[in-house]
Amino acid sequence: MGQMFMYDLYQSRHNTEDFTLFTLDDVDAAFDKIQQLKFSQIVNLKGKGHGLSITPLPAGHMIGGTIWKIVKDGEEEIVYAVDFNHKREIHLNGCSLEMLSRPSLLITDSFNATYVQPRRKQRDEQLLTNVLETLRGDGNVLIAVDTAGRVLELAQLLDQIWRTKDAGLGVYSLALLNNVSYNVVEFSKSQVEWMSDKLMRCFEDKRNNPFQFRHLSLCHGLSDLARVPSPKVVLASQPDLECGFSRDLFIQWCQDPKNSIILTYRTTPGTLARFLIDNPSEKVTEIELRKRVKLEGKELEEYLEKEKLKKEAAKKLEQSKEADIDSSDESDVEEDIDQPSAHKTKHDLMMKGEGSRKGSFFKQAKKSYPMFPAPEERIKWDEYGEIIKPEDFLVPELQATEEEKSKLESGLTNGDEPMDQDLSDVPTKCISTTESIEIKARVTYIDYEGRSDGDSIKKIINQMRPRQLIIVHGPPEASQDLAECCRAFGGKDIKVYMPKLHETVDATSETHIYQVRLKDSLVSSLQFCKAKDAELAWIDGVLDMRVSKVDTGVILEEGELKDDGEDSEMQVDASSDSSTIAQQKAMKSLFGDDEKETGEESEIIPTLEPLPPHEVPGHQSVFMNEPRLSDFKQVLLREGIQAEFVGGVLVCNNQVAVRRTETGRIGLEGCLCQDFYRIRDLLYEQYAIV
Repeated sequence: MGQMFMYDLYQSRHNTEDFTLFTLDDVDAAFDKIQQLKFSQIVNLKGKGHGLSITPLPAGHMIGGTIWKIVKDGEEEIVYAVDFNHKREIHLNGCSLEMLSRPSLLITDSFNATYVQPRRKQRDEQLLTNVLETLRGDGNVLIAVDTAGRVLELAQLLDQIWRTKDAGLGVYSLALLNNVSYNVVEFSKSQVEWMSDKLMRCFEDKRNNPFQFRHLSLCHGLSDLARVPSPKVVLASQPDLECGFSRDLFIQWCQDPKNSIILTYRTTPGTLARFLIDNPSEKVTEIELRKRVKLEGKELEEYLEKEKLKKEAAKKLEQSKEADIDSSDESDVEEDIDQPSAHKTKHDLMMKGEGSRKGSFFKQAKKSYPMFPAPEERIKWDEYGEIIKPEDFLVPELQATEEEKSKLESGLTNGDEPMDQDLSDVPTKCISTTESIEIKARVTYIDYEGRSDGDSIKKIINQMRPRQLIIVHGPPEASQDLAECCRAFGGKDIKVYMPKLHETVDATSETHIYQVRLKDSLVSSLQFCKAKDAELAWIDGVLDMRVSKVDTGVILEEGELKDDGEDSEMQVDASSDSSTIAQQKAMKSLFGDDEKETGEESEIIPTLEPLPPHEVPGHQSVFMNEPRLSDFKQVLLREGIQAEFVGGVLVCNNQVAVRRTETGRIGLEGCLCQDFYRIRDLLYEQYAIV
């Protein structure tokens, strides 16, 4: 669908202006490098992305819209959720964010943070009322939509309304107008499995594809639309009215008070659609009229002369290349003939010039031709005779069939001539004029963007409880409001970033990673606890900065040495017997301050030695790998303990309650009995305790 967006955007621009930012070949080249994934498919990256795994999840915004879950080394979880929708719609299910709990980093947008969204029923009624009033008043309705995203939701809604006999809209026309409308509908038919449960049931039970529209006419140009009888409702791209058929129809229809213009997107500030939304009282506006016209007169002669010179230059270049190739082939043939052991191939047909070639002492560099510069085409042979060129045997009727096929694809059937001139094969130029247009038609904004509202976004973030939050894509006041709300319910446990455009955010959590040597005596004394795919142990040791030439330990990268009570505890022995120079070199090696020293000096790694038993300080137990209550319920059931959820609390044997507090911790409540201690032991087994 993304490719359809780019195709339509390019064609919409190219129809009215000299658009050179990219071409259709650029679009194809870009999408050839894209790897398609299925929802919930886990992909482990390679190369520079080694250690990262990504998982696409449905965003509920449009078909193909994705929330990305990025996991680093099986621990750090990053969620990229921009433009998501948690509400169920006609053609899509809402996004499922309940499975993404407590991520390390959440990247989301604040586009709707302060926006009060009307209810879906109210929006549908407003749309139906607007359409009915306009059509019954003998007017046309223009609905500005995107190419292949939200247009599917509106197409489904309107087609269902048209099928309802009580609505009385069957006598009016409904059309979808963009450059790739046929392809969009065909691709939608093949992607029903990724759409809503309602459409899936309709497809499975009735064996009827929901995108086999009964009343929606597919149009690829204004000439196709002219054949659709009025009054009519037209879904046209682009949503910002800056280019495409929506802009053309707006210019044609906005000066008639019978017509109606419905905008479905709050587009970028500065666009025509956003101007109409922000200034509903403005009835006169300056609009740039752009169109592509044929070249005539002197301009046409100059263009044809330039094209003629280009073709001649290209032809000469091609002839020179062919001459060089023929001369090299001729040289190869002469070398083969001059070889005494060469075997002469016998043919049933006489090959011209075979056996009659005269040798000479000096071999000619180029082949001489009777006329210059008209090189004779060298006939190539193989063991079966002259090589056949398929293009010499094409039947003329087949070419005519291809032309008719192209006409059918463009909607020109039964000999009908297009209403608007086909300018694809003739020299053209783009002209633009600025005119003042009076807007007499009714202009209405109805929200069909498919995004979650501000209150829902705040509740979802509160449920996810991310450790860090990055807010993008939104006005500054909306970003500030969302940030203050998140700080209010998250407190000191959440860091909120609001980067400006092109600003880099350093949200890394590994602030100190060092490389040290572990002595064998220390490694043998460690008690490891398994947590997910790793094993953890608590270390109480002293860093020895003395330089040792004998390797008596194991090199290990220790992460998060600075954290109290997580992985390790680091103390530096100040009373070292080593020299000051050796200490400085070791410290430089530890903290990365060395300047690429060569030799043995660059390999200095400090050694971590165990503390004497009487000097080991005590520490509080650290609980890692916190379980989910739903998973713990299954553990209890397997152990024969009755467990069920009552108001979000897991009740076990009607005696012990397991609940999650507001801070995210799990609490155990109940009378001190045998079941209490048994359930507590089972709960402890779900953690990695160090």
